[in-house]
Amino acid sequence: MSQKVTLVLGGTGKTGRRVAERLQERGVAVRIGARSVSPSFDWTDEATWAPVLENVDRIYVCYQPDLAVPGSVDVISRFSSLAVGAGIKRLVLLSGRGEDEAEAAERALMASGADWTIIRGSWFFENFDEGFLAEGVVAGSVFLPVDAVTEPFVSCDDIADVAVEALLNDGHVGKIYSLTGSRLMTFADAVAEIAAAANRPISYQAIPVADFAAQLKADGVPDDYVELIRYLFSSVLDGRNSSLTSDVERVLGRPPRDFADYARETAATGVWSLAA
Repeated sequence: MSQKVTLVLGGTGKTGRRVAERLQERGVAVRIGARSVSPSFDWTDEATWAPVLENVDRIYVCYQPDLAVPGSVDVISRFSSLAVGAGIKRLVLLSGRGEDEAEAAERALMASGADWTIIRGSWFFENFDEGFLAEGVVAGSVFLPVDAVTEPFVSCDDIADVAVEALLNDGHVGKIYSLTGSRLMTFADAVAEIAAAANRPISYQAIPVADFAAQLKADGVPDDYVELIRYLFSSVLDGRNSSLTSDVERVLGRPPRDFADYARETAATGVWSLAA
């Protein structure tokens, strides 16, 4: 019988790519679930689901674009039921900390009969270099609709390390982990640390959410993504996540990565440097 495979959905994204790499380093057979690979996987095309489940025994579930979007709860319910029906028990779901809709999706996955683990992530460090904030950082001006609210920014590396432990070790079944970094910072604090690490001026300005949404639309960002961003900044970033947990250390036996280390190491790659 061929070796069972671990399916990593969103395996080309920020967390999924890291999860896949870590599993492969441990000698685990991995299948990437994404539109760009074969067999392809698309959350919006249910016909693509069953083919990627063949010979799989565990799944890292990362939903795109976000569990906050309408319809995600039904999709997670149908997919997790399909997986369990195919004999796949271990499901590790990446969820969003402080998102009511994400918690509804969590409950849908729990109800599937899977051996589940929930990982609730805070705002990623890597949104500043791999996500939509990178362009503003390079340009030297970051504009966002959030002012003095603090966020426990967390590294995608820490999320991936926790996810791998949850996939491979039975002791995490039935657990909900809320992952944070080591300290609370405002977005202005984060940008200031990036500026110091990159050794160049980068400003931060808080703007009204309506102005931010209008600028995204003017830049050609799809309406559904604009509405997602509007929701995240007007609802989730209201202070509800302004607290730290010890869950990274609880799972990994080490403290979470610090934002200053991320800023210094990322700046050294040149990704935030001005174009010549």
